[in-house]
Amino acid sequence: MMFDPSKPLLTLTDNAIAQVKKLMSKSDSDAQGLRVGIKTAGCSGLQYVVEFANEKKPFEDVIEQNGVRIFIDPSAVMFLVGSEMDYVTEKFSSTFVFNNPNETARCGCGESFSVEA
Repeated sequence: MMFDPSKPLLTLTDNAIAQVKKLMSKSDSDAQGLRVGIKTAGCSGLQYVVEFANEKKPFEDVIEQNGVRIFIDPSAVMFLVGSEMDYVTEKFSSTFVFNNPNETARCGCGESFSVEA
């Protein structure tokens, strides 16, 4: 997989922006935004992680869009380039969803994904 610097690292849909703003307004910590990362998990190998970010860690990229800040864990950059972060509400669940052009497979339950190295 090649890193393409011409692609935006991550964009957010209007729904994702609204949800981040909602979460930030309810945060009882010193959160400056949300952090997006990747961890090894699930049947396809990788899983997205979204958490509050109280500060910018070394080497993190920061995406600012329509008044929200998303901190990108440096180990996740190559997996996220060109992705779109959305927030989807369905009948029984609501969650952040990543439309990631780098994915080569996704598990049946939708909780994990893989990319071709």
